[in-house]
Formats: sequence, structure tokens, C-alpha cells
Amino acid sequence: MKRKSTLSNRKRQTNIAALVFMLPAFIILIAFVFYPIIDTFRISSYEWNGISSNMVYVGLNNWKKLINDKSFWFAFRNNLTVVIFSILLQIPIGLLMATFIEFKKRRANFYKVLWFIPLLMSSVAIGFLFNYALAAQGGIVSYFSNLLGRGNVDLLGNPDTALMTVILVIAWQFTPLYMVYSLAAYTNISVEVYEASIIDGATKAQYFFRIAVPLLSPFLKNAAILSMVGSLKYFDLIYVLTGGGPGTSTELMATYMYKKSFAEFNMGYGSTVAGGMFILISLVSLITLKILQGNKEAQHEN
Repeated sequence: MKRKSTLSNRKRQTNIAALVFMLPAFIILIAFVFYPIIDTFRISSYEWNGISSNMVYVGLNNWKKLINDKSFWFAFRNNLTVVIFSILLQIPIGLLMATFIEFKKRRANFYKVLWFIPLLMSSVAIGFLFNYALAAQGGIVSYFSNLLGRGNVDLLGNPDTALMTVILVIAWQFTPLYMVYSLAAYTNISVEVYEASIIDGATKAQYFFRIAVPLLSPFLKNAAILSMVGSLKYFDLIYVLTGGGPGTSTELMATYMYKKSFAEFNMGYGSTVAGGMFILISLVSLITLKILQGNKEAQHEN
């Protein structure tokens, strides 16, 4: 009985200690995550400029407006485009970079450092850098275009090329993240597996496509979810590069929400856009997780 009592007291003390250490994290989550989400939905039911104390209750009118807002759905379509191309560009290129480093080992340390540099830079700094580099007057692309006698090229000022140009800049910044992610995933593949494949006569290409990629697929799926969620809420680099322009060609949900809230001082509708973003991102993430889990269960059954 005494031993049981001692074990019970020790367990209680452990739970109290765990609660004490977790309490600051809970407070931060409540203050900076859960409360802002709840308050966003509350403000969405008002017409408010974000400054005055005069808040007019409008019920679901803002949500009705959002459902019929073509500009918001166009921004959502742009977000989906960014998601698709981010996954198709960043993850495969990051995997190839990681594979090169994995095969070269210490001889690739220089490339590892060099390729990681874009991820160390802030998005705002990268935005200003590429604004100068891609400028129609004096930019790098225009310089080489002029050498070929084709005149200036305005990639960011052309509605037909602006979104794809921004996607390429995003890929330049974030591909190193998936390189590091893939390098971490490679550590879960035993060296003996690679050595056995080489002894059996497999080339490096055969090892990569037939052994490494299948073993890395769970990590690549997680990377795809990470890329998708990040692309759906992207803001800073887009805002610095184009501000959502020219016109609305690079408008994303986050830039549209910012303009409604802080440029037009329509905080009520801006909160509705933010709430719509939260719902859409959650739905897309849940659907993607469901599909991936379904595929995983099907593979286990097979």
C-alpha cells in the first residue's frame, strides 16, 4: 500500500511539474493564436474601420458579400496556382540538390552552404533584390535582352508573366528548405541499403528512383503539405515585389485581406476575408491529409 501511495504521489508531482512547464506555452497559444482567431470571426460580423469606437453590427452580410466576391475567389485561384507550382518546383529540385550532396558527401559542403544562403535572407530583402534585378530599366533580364537586340523586358509589370515570375522567386528562396528536409530524410536510409544496391549492380540513378524515392515518399508527402499550407498564406514577398499587381494578376488572399483591412480601412470585411482564408486553408489541408492517409492505408493493404 505504501509503495502504491509513493507511486501515486510521484505521478501526481510529475503531472504538476509537466503542467507548470506547459503553462507558458498554453498562455502564448491562447493569447496569440486562439483568441485572435475567435476575435477575427467576431469582428467579421461588424462594419468597422478599425479605428473608431463605432462598430455597426451587420450579422452575416460580410460573409454573403465574400461568397459573391469575384476578387477574393480570383485571389484564391492565384493561391492554388502558387501551391501547385511551389510543390512541383521546390520539392523535386530540393530533393535533387539533397541527392547530389548525399552522393558527394564532404566534397559537397561548399554547395550545401551556397544553396542554403537564400533561406537565410528575409523575404523583404529578397523582394527588394529582385525588384532591382527584374526591373524593366537596368534589370539583369533587360540587360541580356538588350544585348540580343530585343529591348527591355518587364516580367513583374506584365500581367501575363508577373505571377509565374513571383513563383520562381519564391522557389528560389524556399527550395533550400526542402533540400535540408530531404537531407534529414536521407539519414533514415541505412548506408547498407545503398552499398547493397551498388553490389547488386544498380547505378546511382537506379538507386535513386527505385530505392531512395520510395523510402523517402512519406517525408516528401509531409513536405508537400508544408509547402501547400505555406503557399496558401503567403504575403510578404508578394507584397514587396508586386503589391498584388499589375492589376490583380498576382493578388493573393493575404494581400487582398491586407488591402481591405489597412488600405481601405474596412476592418470588418477584412476580418471576413481572413476568416475565409482560415476556413479554406483548413479545408484544403484536411482534404489533402485525408487523401494521403487513404493512399497510405491502401498501400498497407496491398
